[in-house]
Amino acid sequence: MTTHRVTPTVRLLILALILTAMPAAVTASDAATAPYCAIHWGSLFKSASGPGPATITNVRTGRHACYDRIVIDGASVGSVRYVSAVLTQAKGDAIPLRGGAEIEIIVRAFSYDLNTGAPTYNPGNPSELTNVSRYSTFRQVAWGGSFEGYTTIGLGVRARLPMRIFTLPGPGSSSRLVIDVAHHW
Repeated sequence: MTTHRVTPTVRLLILALILTAMPAAVTASDAATAPYCAIHWGSLFKSASGPGPATITNVRTGRHACYDRIVIDGASVGSVRYVSAVLTQAKGDAIPLRGGAEIEIIVRAFSYDLNTGAPTYNPGNPSELTNVSRYSTFRQVAWGGSFEGYTTIGLGVRARLPMRIFTLPGPGSSSRLVIDVAHHW
């Protein structure tokens, strides 16, 4: 019977082989934890409606694993569609937007108090409502104005991608209009 001893050199070679194979295993594990984005929204005209008063109080954005989101607080009825140019309310001037595609958001809501005329939402910098510089899909969010109960918001996006629109209740008796645009098809 013959016995074989494992020399230190052989041990080092075995360790080197194991360490060389480890990054592939880690990469496979990372891929397994990546989000699965089964998005089937499409890119055609969409609308949503919900309960509550229709007075815009805020516009905000957020980033998610599979999509970028814009939320319009106080709005309960709205629509989204891809257009060649988003136009301002009343005047009809084109809003210059960054990105490869433009989404027109029309909200059936005022941005001022009907009784006092005081603004309920002040867009501040109308050409850049929120900072979306590090977003995957959004390139620019711009104010298009409010006229006779209709408000326009222009959304510049990277490309024509799937989108959806829906409402969420609250806070209180108001609601929120939510628009999501996917990162990929």
